Amino acid sequence: MVAATGHADTSVGHGELIKAVDRALTTHGRALLTGPAGAGKTEVVRAVSAAAEARGESVLRLAPEAADQWIPEASAAALLASVPAAALDELSGPQRTAIALLRREADAPRAGRDHVALRLAVVEVLRTLAARQPVLLVIDNAQWLDAESTGLLRFALRLTPPRVRVLAAERVQGGAPVGDPLWGPGVPAVRVPPLGADEVAELLLRHGLPARLAGRIHQASGGNPRLALALGHSLAEAAEARDGSAHHADPLPVSGQAREVARRLLAGAPARARRTLLLAALASRPTVSLLRRAGRPDAEAELAEAERAALVRVGEDGTVEFTAGALPTALAADAGWPERAAGHAALAAAVDDPVQAVRHRALGVDSPDRCLAAEITEAAAVCRSRGQRALAAELGLLAAERTPSGLPGEELSRLVTAAEDAGWAGRADLARRATRAVLARDAAPADRVRARLAVIDAAGQALGTLDETFAYAMDEAAGDPALQAAVQLRIAWKHNLSDGDPVRSRDAAAEAGALAARGGDQTAEAMALTVRARMGRILGDAGAEEILSEALALPAPEIPLGMRNAPQYLAVRHALFDDRLDDARRQLMVLLPAVRRTGSAEDVFEVLRSLTEVELRSGRCEAASAHARRALELTIEAGLSPGPAWYVAAMAETMGGSFARAESYARRGIQASQEEQDKVFLSRALHALGLIELATGEAAKAVATLRRVAELEAAQQVVDPSILRWHGELAEALIAADAPAEAAELIDPVRAVARELGRTGVVAALDRARALCLSAQGEADAAVRLLEDTAQRFDALRLPLERGRTLLALARVERRRRRRAPARAALRAAAEVFDRAGAAPWSELAREPARGDGAGSPVTAAAALTEAETRLALLVSQGASNQEAAAKLFLSVKTVEARLTRIYQKLDVRSRAQLATALRTR
Repeated sequence: MVAATGHADTSVGHGELIKAVDRALTTHGRALLTGPAGAGKTEVVRAVSAAAEARGESVLRLAPEAADQWIPEASAAALLASVPAAALDELSGPQRTAIALLRREADAPRAGRDHVALRLAVVEVLRTLAARQPVLLVIDNAQWLDAESTGLLRFALRLTPPRVRVLAAERVQGGAPVGDPLWGPGVPAVRVPPLGADEVAELLLRHGLPARLAGRIHQASGGNPRLALALGHSLAEAAEARDGSAHHADPLPVSGQAREVARRLLAGAPARARRTLLLAALASRPTVSLLRRAGRPDAEAELAEAERAALVRVGEDGTVEFTAGALPTALAADAGWPERAAGHAALAAAVDDPVQAVRHRALGVDSPDRCLAAEITEAAAVCRSRGQRALAAELGLLAAERTPSGLPGEELSRLVTAAEDAGWAGRADLARRATRAVLARDAAPADRVRARLAVIDAAGQALGTLDETFAYAMDEAAGDPALQAAVQLRIAWKHNLSDGDPVRSRDAAAEAGALAARGGDQTAEAMALTVRARMGRILGDAGAEEILSEALALPAPEIPLGMRNAPQYLAVRHALFDDRLDDARRQLMVLLPAVRRTGSAEDVFEVLRSLTEVELRSGRCEAASAHARRALELTIEAGLSPGPAWYVAAMAETMGGSFARAESYARRGIQASQEEQDKVFLSRALHALGLIELATGEAAKAVATLRRVAELEAAQQVVDPSILRWHGELAEALIAADAPAEAAELIDPVRAVARELGRTGVVAALDRARALCLSAQGEADAAVRLLEDTAQRFDALRLPLERGRTLLALARVERRRRRRAPARAALRAAAEVFDRAGAAPWSELAREPARGDGAGSPVTAAAALTEAETRLALLVSQGASNQEAAAKLFLSVKTVEARLTRIYQKLDVRSRAQLATALRTR
């Protein structure tokens, strides 16, 4: 199941596929399962076989190996060897003799055998078995059936009854599928689809591999489970050999088992096609026409063969894309240097982009060349101006490698610049590589610091593992206030992100600002003020806005340390926190093209994240989902820390997609943030999960999850409740879990802080929870008045989803006091709000209770009960013991007993049987 055996547990994500196979077997009696090597065909076959055996069917298994295809009737012999002896005893003499000869002399010359008797014997065996019970004949690796066995099986299957069904699984290759020669045309093939990024993440978690690598491994594996696991294990082993940790942007090592899996996939294409594929692998943006110009006149036909083998996708415009990112790496690694050099030379003459032409020329030689190094440096500058920082970093490293040894100054300058470009692009692998080269040379302290800062900048959220880098950078920056300010700024970011300590972050930023002022670096000074303003907002400092205004007043050139750390961006975040959503959106639309020009993937991600949050709060779920998808795609493409992107995806799915998908994203965000020691986004991902659990009725789980958020926020000394609005959700979860007194204790102090700071949206959310608390305490009239007022306030604030949630709460309160007409009206109003916003899962919530208002509904029966009591009543009425109910609801047995007593009193019942009857009949 693990890398040592080469067998991958590929059962993840195949539930629907197994159903499709069952449908094909039911409809046609035949099913052909196809897919590339490692796609999980064998796992699907095993699952279908196990289900058939569980139904009492007789399952015959045949799994030929590669060598069997050259041995006549080898597979037929193997099949008959698996047949029970009792079925063979009923055969006629000639048929038994033919089978005996085949089983004894499978690899002997076929002359002298009675082939007609053999065919009839197979027919008779299958008929005999089918007379007793249905038969499923399973042929795994059907592409290795020998021709004679294929003909024999085709003959037999034409004459067997419908109770004999056949499932064949074959590896996708360039040739025709095996189904036609086995049973003729007309039976559709069921293709094993690649795993999605969600399923790759689940697969990695199941095998103890870091979830934060899921995006990049999905991209590199193309969703092939075996290749995904091989890449994951290879990366984990490489990380362990280096320093015990794997960075989210580390290059994926296509070596060892991963290379073997890639080779098996590539073997599906003929040799001539693989030569064309090598050229495509060496090109940055391969197209059919480029490959023709580079010396492959039959590129179109050869790529068609590769496409049939599921190795590439050829677009309508002729673009060529490998189905798995590891395939071009494996092709290039397996090619010899002369072949690669010739390929680069051909591409250099064929490409129409001067930058790519220089790149290919540089990759096609391995000796120093001053003129070529200068050309590469110029090409890197062009990439920098285009915002292509990752390519600029690659070219910078190439330029340094091609610089003659007699020019150490030029080489060092190119290495430092390459490191900084890699830091901008978030390419930790390139930043480390360039920095190692800088530190190995006689570099000045300033150059060493710049290189180390690039490693820090490329680390994304994983700053907690770089204490040694910070220490060296601070030591080498001594005596240079501007460099010290740059290091101190990053220390301030680390204190917030990894340490969760806004006070230390604020103090480090103050020191960075003083150093920047001494060094005359106004940009760094503005950055330091921005950190102070951000931390001030977290700590509830009323002077935070003045500090931000001071930062905005300083000159704002192109920001060398990232727009995400600039005062202009923090102003957008404050507008979002203050529910000034139109202002926030307008400013973000100005920033988006600006950050795209800079080439910083992290800056682009940050703007997309804020756009997602703004659109969600504005009730534009479709636009929010589009931004979230692009943010996730960018994260995978650029190798950024995935925790923030998974949090953003979770929130977009929670409001406008699917609670199930949202939960998957949130859990992955939690895992990734824990792995990278990112406390800020750990809180956010937990908040997303808690909201999902609350919305789906898992109140006890929501309480546990949101209490973790409360603990993290308390440890991070967060005072301002507008930044992460978990307080109302935790209060609502506590009320649903039958703890209204605890909810009231939470609401009152937070509400006071929110009122003092002027956070009107937060006050409204807390009032919604306060109204539910009043309802739980028997003050239904006051609760209804407060909810109606709160819904109007959310409408005035232009927060439609919050208004919809408030109307849902109003419907619950009205239903609890058995006022059905007002409850239905509130539900209809909520559904209209959610429908307009595109909030599909919430629209469903608004409609579910309406369907449950009829006679016989547990909702109506339990109208007098709280939500927590209703859940317990339903569990007990379905046969759960007190201990089982306590475990399910995360309660103590004593709490269950006390709550059950109240339920009996409210419904006027005295036993579990009467309770079940009451829920059925009321």
